[in-house]
Amino acid sequence: MRASVGLIGVGAFGEFMLAHLLAHCRISAFDPGRDLTPLTDRWAVVVEDLAAVAAKDVVILAPPVQRIAEVCQQIRDWVKPGALVLDVGSVKEEPMAAMLAHLPETVAVVGTHPLFGPQTGGAGIRGLRVALVEGRGGRLACVERFLSEELGLATLVTTAEEHDRQLAYVQGLTHLISRILVEMDLPPLDHTTVTFDTMMQMVESVRYDSEELFRAIENRNRFVPDTRDRFFRAARIIEEALARPRTAASMPPETS
Repeated sequence: MRASVGLIGVGAFGEFMLAHLLAHCRISAFDPGRDLTPLTDRWAVVVEDLAAVAAKDVVILAPPVQRIAEVCQQIRDWVKPGALVLDVGSVKEEPMAAMLAHLPETVAVVGTHPLFGPQTGGAGIRGLRVALVEGRGGRLACVERFLSEELGLATLVTTAEEHDRQLAYVQGLTHLISRILVEMDLPPLDHTTVTFDTMMQMVESVRYDSEELFRAIENRNRFVPDTRDRFFRAARIIEEALARPRTAASMPPETS
């Protein structure tokens, strides 16, 4: 019998996961902020209340990172002993701490962060990477095997701290720079270079991410503020250098 999976939070990424998971499990879904009825027509998904969804064999937490602790407190009495609970948040320290603190000791916990989204995974997810963090219960190897063998993902086992430390650069800077360029509202351009087009591909890959996701990446990772400060400090140094007139010593020598 296929495992029953409860999906809590069906935003852009939660819905994106359905096509890849339904071939392997039965999925029930709950989202208090969205009418999920259309999903029952498009996918073989059962819409149930929070208590029923939380009582499945595997529970995937996909609400905004800001709500993980609240959701864990809500479901703690409904999650059954031996169940596996995973999150898919872009930050790992805060969700891992919340799951370990608020869910029963009888529940296995694994943190996951798919290092892709609906835009970058739109052409298929095989070969894309997913970070895994051990919580408790010894189920990480099982999760890693499923993700690699069944979904074809490249798994990266790490710690919550190391994940957030590296993602402060990888996502913190990517989303920050992309948001700045979106805010600039660039005009249509024809005279582009390959380098410029590559940069705009980065922008397009995150342009339609939710405001909640952007704020989680920028505000819920304790390493991001320092990275952001370093970025703006470096930008000011470059700006000040460009404002200074070139001296004779800095000019290339004339050639005869």
